[in-house]
Formats: sequence, structure tokens, C-alpha cells
Amino acid sequence: MRSIREVLAQDGSALQNTLSLTAQDARSEAQSLLQHALGVNRAWLLAHPEQVPDAERQAAYAKLLQRRLGGEPIAYILGEREFFGLTFKVTPATLIPRPETELLVELALAHLPPQGRVLDLGTGSGAIALSIAHARADSQVMAVDASAEALEIARQNGERLGVGNLCFKHSDWFAALAAERFDLIVSNPPYIAANDEHLARGDLRFEPRAALASGADGLDGIRRIIAGAGAHLDTAGWLLLEHGYDQADAVRTLLLTNGFTKVFSANDLSGIERVSGGMALAGTQI
Repeated sequence: MRSIREVLAQDGSALQNTLSLTAQDARSEAQSLLQHALGVNRAWLLAHPEQVPDAERQAAYAKLLQRRLGGEPIAYILGEREFFGLTFKVTPATLIPRPETELLVELALAHLPPQGRVLDLGTGSGAIALSIAHARADSQVMAVDASAEALEIARQNGERLGVGNLCFKHSDWFAALAAERFDLIVSNPPYIAANDEHLARGDLRFEPRAALASGADGLDGIRRIIAGAGAHLDTAGWLLLEHGYDQADAVRTLLLTNGFTKVFSANDLSGIERVSGGMALAGTQI
């Protein structure tokens, strides 16, 4: 039987070597797995390094550790992920929210007028839609997804967070939206090329393929969104899209070709052009 100190040291090293994590990330993951198994917070864990968990809890922890050593994303093992200061339930039915996507939320909040209506296409866990709705109680947000299973997770997250200015709709992009219009449309759509080798690596192996890959060049979903957005944007409405590290130029071209104005791209914290957007002309069927 090992003490908490021994578990964190030994298993942190195992995670680092097996998954090629940094020492800091590996130790943090070992702590998160042990917290989950013991039902304690990080402060308690760090304050009791000499404690030896009982056999039942050590066994439960060992199962979690083996799943992670096998490459399963820690967010799926723990069943949650923090995003924009909120904690979201995640399952293999949803994409795992990532820090770089917070840029999309920040830009959405900057472009959203008072009492604005927002559409989040491909909401997944609801991380983007709920973050916007939580930050702007005066807004009305609609979260859309083609996956009924993902949409149920988003609904559960809305209930857990107590966000009321939000509704959900099962739809393949704009298909079920009739003539509804919005001040802002946001999306983190699938944008990886279908044959990209990264889909067989790391966390991506476990995430829903439909939420990741989109055609030969990764832009099929983005093309559909840009082509349909004008029919659902009000006067001076904005469309904001997350995309791949090398797709900003192509997305800007698509926006301009489809009649959007004030087209721009914004860099994430790594200096990568991660979000592009533009403003639609009033009432334009683009």
C-alpha cells in the first residue's frame, strides 16, 4: 500500500514517460485522478501526503490510472472539464472543450449587442453557448447540434449551471431553424481533414469523429455555415468561426466571397490565427 506522496511521485513519473507529458502536467493529472478516486479536493490531498488510502480506494484509483495510461483523455475519465471559469460535464459523445476556444467566447462577448440573440452551431457539451449565456444574462442563446446525445449533455450542463437564458434545438446546422434570425452566430465546427494523421493520435482517437473531421480539406462544415449564415443574421450581425492553425486565409476568403464585410482573424495565446469572422449585410441571403 502506498502513501499519497508515493502515489503522486511514482504515477506522475509513469504518466510523464508513457504519454510524453511535462512533469507538471503529469503530476497534475495524477493528483486529479487520485482526488476523484478519494472524493477529496486538491487542498486536502496536498495537506495529507502521508495518508495511505484504503485498499478499495487504491483499487479504484488504479483503474482510473490504467485508463489514462492507455491514452484515454482525462476529461472523459473524470467526466468533466473546466472552460471559461465553468465546469462542464463531458462524455465521449462530445468534443472536449479546449483552452484555445475561449478566444471564440471572448470575441463573441465583444461583438454581442445588448439583449442580443446568439446561435451556437454544433454546441457539443454546450461550453461555448453556456459560457456566453452565463456571462451575458441579458442575451438569449440557442444551442444547436445534430447529435441528440451531445445535445442532452448540453442540456444537463445548462441545468447544472442554472443558466436560464438558453434554449436547445436538434438540427443539422441551419436545417431546423426556419426563418429565425440572430445578432451573432458562433461555431467551433469540425475542421480537420478527413485523412489527417493526427486523428489517430492522442485525445483525438477517443473523441467523436463527426465533431472533428470535415471533408478532404477540413472546410466542408465551415463552407456550409458561411453559405447559410446570411439568411439567419440580423442587421449588422456577426459570424465568428474557430478553425485550424493553417486555415485562416481560406476562411477569410470564403467569408469575403460570400459577401461578408469587416472580415478579420484573431490570434490565440500561442499566436495562431484561431478565429475568423465577418459582418453580414442586412437581410442578405448569402
